[in-house]
Amino acid sequence: MEHACGGFSGEEFQKACEELQQFGRTGLYEYKVFGVLDNCPPAVLADVYMDLDYRKQWDQFVKELYEKECNGKTVVYWQVKYPFPMSNRDYVYIRQRRDLDMDGQKIHVVLAQSTSVPQIPERSDVVRVNQYKQSLAIESDGKKGSKVFMYYFDNPGGQIPSWLINWVAKNGVPNFLKDMAKACQNYLKKT
Repeated sequence: MEHACGGFSGEEFQKACEELQQFGRTGLYEYKVFGVLDNCPPAVLADVYMDLDYRKQWDQFVKELYEKECNGKTVVYWQVKYPFPMSNRDYVYIRQRRDLDMDGQKIHVVLAQSTSVPQIPERSDVVRVNQYKQSLAIESDGKKGSKVFMYYFDNPGGQIPSWLINWVAKNGVPNFLKDMAKACQNYLKKT
């Protein structure tokens, strides 16, 4: 579902906030993660997540990552390294961040969803992921850290071995949050 001007509705941001109160998992390529990142303030964590140049330094799976203005909207191109002999995957998506007040609690919400623009055509040596959706909701843990909810869905296309699917479910997404927590600490040092 694509919205006019590449934006997201208030209801979609509200739904991401509500996920902080729930947990569940469905679907083969759909993940929900809930966790606490100690010593990582919510605003800093949201900034780290949105800083694509910085992500290239800490995310080992990034092959290429940039923003580009297309048809009046900011689009992200992201190529992800896949293990040999599989082809890398790439994503073209829109994203948006809002800082919301929910019952006196500040929640940082980021929504992302695949899109298609002629300015970023598919590449012959990379598999384009055309079905991608993510939401991230971050709030204070009441101390120095953040409570985080992340919903992630994609259909990577092609034949993905079950060992890789199992690895992503068990290690990939949780490790991403650990890497993000470490990146948050380094981000605090550099600012």
